[in-house]
Amino acid sequence: MKEGVLLTGGAGYIGSHTRKALRKAGYRVVVLDDLSEGHREAVGDADLVVGDAGSREALDPILAGGGVKAVIHFAGRCYVGESVRRPRRYYRENLVGSLALLAAMVDAGVEAIIFSSSCAVYGDPGGEDLDEERLPAPVNPYGRTKAAVEWAIRDHARAYGLRYVILRYFNAAGADPEGELGEDHDPETHLVPLVIREAREGKGELRVFGTDYPTPDGTCIRDYVHVSDLADAHVRAVRHLLEGGANETLNLGTGTGHSVRSVIRAVAERAGRPVRYREAPRRPGDPP
Repeated sequence: MKEGVLLTGGAGYIGSHTRKALRKAGYRVVVLDDLSEGHREAVGDADLVVGDAGSREALDPILAGGGVKAVIHFAGRCYVGESVRRPRRYYRENLVGSLALLAAMVDAGVEAIIFSSSCAVYGDPGGEDLDEERLPAPVNPYGRTKAAVEWAIRDHARAYGLRYVILRYFNAAGADPEGELGEDHDPETHLVPLVIREAREGKGELRVFGTDYPTPDGTCIRDYVHVSDLADAHVRAVRHLLEGGANETLNLGTGTGHSVRSVIRAVAERAGRPVRYREAPRRPGDPP
């Protein structure tokens, strides 16, 4: 059995797929999740602690004793529109909660953290390619909280010797190829499962938010990366840090963007039937 890894928010979508990948790689996994968004059954054979990932009462007993050598920090809120409506919640859960985790790690002598960041830190790139050298310029509270945690991690690295890999996700999509895990949000807000559901059920409930963006077909363009590839990247990041690798900030994506309408067309072609949708106004905070 390899070293222990703590996954905050590990009962969620990306966290659960990463838990499975870590277990296959031989790591002992502890999941800390309040189950407000995650699911107990998604934890599988990992140890589950039900609690607040930003609470020292929950964190300190897990990190004490030296069994945990690395933390993957998934916990937090991740919806752009909600962050615009409820910024206090995002700063409290994403930023304040992360600061509590960093303090607990420093106090316990746990030096390695992999942070679940986001391409939302880049804001509106104006059609240019996004590389890791671009300065963050987030345009919504969700992206701002992610950027703030990134800076906090770097400051803790300089002051306390914390070592890190910051992973800026593009849009996670897909499901475990073995069929054990997948997206399970309530309500579901992600495009791919919503389009598939409409193709299956044909209720006409699919909405496209914004058709007047400065893109080739007027709808938002996103880079969709398979969740199992994200999980594999986390395993590699853990291995990198535990083997003494340097601090890194990395994009996780395919490098190819797809518009909302192109995703709908692709699903319709696979399904062999049209996918109906309604045009709706832009959502606050969504970059093109």
